[in-house]
Amino acid sequence: MLEDLPVKFAVALLLIATPLAAQDKPDAKADAPIPPPTVSVTRHSGSFGGVTVNYTAVAGETYLKGPDDKAAAAIFSTSYVKDGPVDPRRPVTFLFNGGPGSGSLWLHMGAFGPKRVKLPDAKDDGAAPYPIVANPYSLLDVTDLVFIDPVGTGFSKALGKTEAKSYWGVTADAKSVAQFIRQWLNANGRWNSPKFLGGESYGTTRSAAVTRELEGTYNDVALNGVILISTILDFGAQAQSAGNEMQYALTLPSMAAAAWYHKAIPNPGPSVEPVVAAARAWATGPYLTALAKGNSLPAEERAAVRRQLAAFTGLSETFLDRADLRVTPGRFYKELLRSRGQTIGRLDARYTGVDYDSAGEDPDNDPSFYGIDAAYTAAMNAYVRGDLGLKIDRDYVTIGGMRDWDWKLSGRRDEGAYLNVAPYLAQALRENSKLKIWVGQGYYDFATPFYAAEYSLNRTGFPAGRVEFHYYQSGHMMYVNTPDLTKLSTDLRAFIRRQL
Repeated sequence: MLEDLPVKFAVALLLIATPLAAQDKPDAKADAPIPPPTVSVTRHSGSFGGVTVNYTAVAGETYLKGPDDKAAAAIFSTSYVKDGPVDPRRPVTFLFNGGPGSGSLWLHMGAFGPKRVKLPDAKDDGAAPYPIVANPYSLLDVTDLVFIDPVGTGFSKALGKTEAKSYWGVTADAKSVAQFIRQWLNANGRWNSPKFLGGESYGTTRSAAVTRELEGTYNDVALNGVILISTILDFGAQAQSAGNEMQYALTLPSMAAAAWYHKAIPNPGPSVEPVVAAARAWATGPYLTALAKGNSLPAEERAAVRRQLAAFTGLSETFLDRADLRVTPGRFYKELLRSRGQTIGRLDARYTGVDYDSAGEDPDNDPSFYGIDAAYTAAMNAYVRGDLGLKIDRDYVTIGGMRDWDWKLSGRRDEGAYLNVAPYLAQALRENSKLKIWVGQGYYDFATPFYAAEYSLNRTGFPAGRVEFHYYQSGHMMYVNTPDLTKLSTDLRAFIRRQL
């Protein structure tokens, strides 16, 4: 804060004058008094879903207490709450991104915040200035919104003697987010409001784990809906480990979609849906059967599988034979358009890039990430420090702010053996009759393939008819494509209304 500068200057002079004292107390910073949370409150008006909404934005820190009842972490969030008396039927939706280690700026400035950064579809974002425009696709007409940055992302951090890594794990992270949600409900008097939880990418993993903390541990926060965007729940099935044959079956439909999009297969047809439907059926039928036979696969069957695999993927039979019918995503990104001197994206296979040369096995980088990251970072910093009036002297951590993540799941006898949080959602559905799951997947997303999401949510324990899927003609961040953002907004608005 600007008003703190004289104090900081005096402290700096004291440290310069007494270096030995500073050395004698290496934890002096940890012992320093923790300042009050930084918070900015502003009021705005906008048109969302064709409805004019006056709302209050609160951007700032919420302090979480540790076991010693002292402030242990500052969670940064941005809340948008409709002005006026609280309607008991008006819901609140808590949103976050993934990584783990990613701030919430992607969903905030790309999809659901009142302002968004507008990018060219499937092309590099170039350099600033980037257009930050009003976002009529925000869901503020149907729900209040709270964007959450877990510890180590955005402006969120550990406080005092607390180490940030104590929050860095599937369970610890979920507990902290659930703690924040309870505190937000307390502070805003919203315990009896309908509640939705939403995440993207690892944020869907977090959604499942937070749902368990809210509904399973104390069973005090019953959710109306969980929103999963670009879903990953079952890490074991998708693991790129030698001997795991399921990974190839689950990524094949995404390869077929990418090959169709880039016209790398003969007679691609007018739409991608028939291609992926055929690839789905073949992937867990003849293809998975052949992979399971291993070295016992007869030559005739191998030849037939190789031909069909080439027809779906656009790769040569020679390459597929050398890969033993098993193509990893990294090889696919490099090989599909090698003859054109291009690679394709991981987050969104519609993006293309040019490597240093065309001889390598994997791409130099992901063109669908470096094609958008600078714009989102610039937009978030400009917007929160400008429109929302936040005065803070820390960098906003966009992605990569966490290390040494603890992937173990608590309360399991097979702890850490097979990371799959889908059963958390299945249990919540069985124990909360009003809860439903909404799933949105892009056809061209290799980070969280759509068929893998279907597989994880179609297993034993899931009640029938409680999970709905929606598909988009883009990739991981489907909202970079304006027609898909329009569809995403419409689909989610309808889901929220149905759940009320």
